[in-house]
Amino acid sequence: MRKGSVKEVLAKIKYDPRENEGDYYVVIEHRGTYGDVKKIPVEMIELGHGYFFVGEAQIPYHRILKVVRKDGRVIWETRKL
Repeated sequence: MRKGSVKEVLAKIKYDPRENEGDYYVVIEHRGTYGDVKKIPVEMIELGHGYFFVGEAQIPYHRILKVVRKDGRVIWETRKL
């Protein structure tokens, strides 16, 4: 399941023509929401160095708890869970 960094996993999903980024979402730690987590579709994410962007919001990669396919299969998960 966990192969490489979360940034590498997201880059493969976004830039590999065999993948459909619309089939994936990330679960991030987001204080103040129900359960302190939020789901963000990968197609809304723009990758950066140390951070990813959702519109104007800048979110550090260490906030990502897991990357999940829409069928429920976990592709990547942080070790701190």
